[in-house]
Amino acid sequence: MQRLLALFLRLVVGWTAMEESRIQERANRFLTVVNACYQSLYRVQQEAQWLADTDVKPEHDAGAEVAGRAYAAFNGNPAIINEAKELLTHRKELTDLQVRQLERALLNAAEGPMTNPELVGKRIAAETAQASTLNGFQFKLNGTNVVANDLDRVMNTSDNLADRQAAWEASKQTGPALKPGLVKLQGLRNAVARELGHSNYFALQVAGYEMTADQMVTLNDNFLRDIRPLYLQLHTWAKYKLAAKYHQPVPKRIPAHWINNRWAQEWDGLVEAASLDRYFTNRTPESIVKNAEQFYVGLGFPPLPATFWEKSDLYPAPKGSGRLKNAHASCWHVDLDHDVRSLMSVESTPWWFFTAHHELGHGYYFLSYTRPEVPALLRTGANPAFHEGIGEQISLAAGQVPYLKSVGVLPADYHDDQVATLLQTALAQGIPFMFFASGTMTHWENDLYTKDLPADQYNARWWKYVGDYQGVEAPGGPGSRGEEFCDAATKTHISDNPAYYYSYAIATVQKFQIHDYIARHILHQPPQSCNYANNREVGDFLKKFLRVGATQDWRKLLRDTTGEDLSTRAMRDYFAPLQAWLEKENAGRPIGWE
Repeated sequence: MQRLLALFLRLVVGWTAMEESRIQERANRFLTVVNACYQSLYRVQQEAQWLADTDVKPEHDAGAEVAGRAYAAFNGNPAIINEAKELLTHRKELTDLQVRQLERALLNAAEGPMTNPELVGKRIAAETAQASTLNGFQFKLNGTNVVANDLDRVMNTSDNLADRQAAWEASKQTGPALKPGLVKLQGLRNAVARELGHSNYFALQVAGYEMTADQMVTLNDNFLRDIRPLYLQLHTWAKYKLAAKYHQPVPKRIPAHWINNRWAQEWDGLVEAASLDRYFTNRTPESIVKNAEQFYVGLGFPPLPATFWEKSDLYPAPKGSGRLKNAHASCWHVDLDHDVRSLMSVESTPWWFFTAHHELGHGYYFLSYTRPEVPALLRTGANPAFHEGIGEQISLAAGQVPYLKSVGVLPADYHDDQVATLLQTALAQGIPFMFFASGTMTHWENDLYTKDLPADQYNARWWKYVGDYQGVEAPGGPGSRGEEFCDAATKTHISDNPAYYYSYAIATVQKFQIHDYIARHILHQPPQSCNYANNREVGDFLKKFLRVGATQDWRKLLRDTTGEDLSTRAMRDYFAPLQAWLEKENAGRPIGWE
């Protein structure tokens, strides 16, 4: 296959002295072939992976592995690598659009460089096996088979600490099962990255931002430095609140099973005055997804394609069906055209309401840049965080009380306790998440790949970072989670979206910037209490930068969109009234956990 492709490219590109003097024409012919083949094989790979994620069976895993090998064989073909590198030596003679496509082709190649096909084959096989273990894992709680939603239900509703700890510990059962595969993938991912000159796999992933690993870690550390005063106040308030709820002494670090989220990344359920649970008891999962679609339609986006509703997997697999599916919500651009699908397990809860708005944000981003002016290679976010940023920004907008009233989720006479609403937003959609994403996840994965973290230190390093950055500790206290566990691997991204989580942190910062601009400059409403519903000017603003995909420099795009560089300024402004309130509430209490 590699020889045939190389010959085909030579015939199409026409490697002659005359053609080399016409470098743009040469690049165009090369990119025409690469884009067409890339899109076709991307679809094959995505279809196979979709089947493997929505119906976990050995034959579907095998199909995903075969498709993955074909996809890698094309992207990593030495003929593509060599021609892209050669063309980039003439960078000044090429258009910016051509340069971006060539650089994207090389980043794609670095994920599976067929300069070393044996290594790539081993990685694909290991990735497939890890995905199968992850997607097909059977949780058990008190000897009974359960799914992740069942564990979350206990964490979200039970006040019994023994039951909460049992559910929390059950949620960590995937770790030991996934650790052997992760150890193997740590070496294989690094080896694959080094094949095309990247120092390690973490460095390869941050190259999508045109940054080094050290620059990315520093950026995330700067985020945390900026918002640490607010986090310390939130942490102090929360642990006093939780200690009273569970009738326990106030701890320095918060025991992980006291918090509803399994990784303590979101601290939902602490603000009774802002709880929306009762407004969802009579709503169906189907209506929640339709509400999310209507949000975008009201802004002037088209309805989702009929194929979205035909092909998506939106709700939990029926109990007793025997079908296992990936439990993590996601949205897929299956063919880099109009086949957009979502994989969720929507239930009638506020969390799924906001998650559905988020996931459809990905879908509308896909559809916005699916146009002839954006080549297939660049049908992706302006940087890896832009997709998450748009989804998170819409989730933030969907949580605004005026919006919820306007769409009938909240009654017209709903009393808005603004401090409670701000507190809920900070806890559930912003600040603790940053210390998980920029702190624990970014530093642990950087250690895993950049520093080749030894397998016998995985769990100790994980809990060091959880304690240092999040101020959280394991239920049994320090040292209770030995290396027989692998609690990092219980976060699905460690296996199936590795060295990426800093993108969620960047997206969180970005969402406040874009939301701040819309609220202040388009809606002329307070960012903490505004309403996007049916505002076509907001829709036009969003469309303008969604439609460009990755055809422009992300820094320039963000600056042109919001008038400022990436900054926590908007986030700090959003929560400034809350920080002042917290400082009064926490007066006389020891702040933080050191």
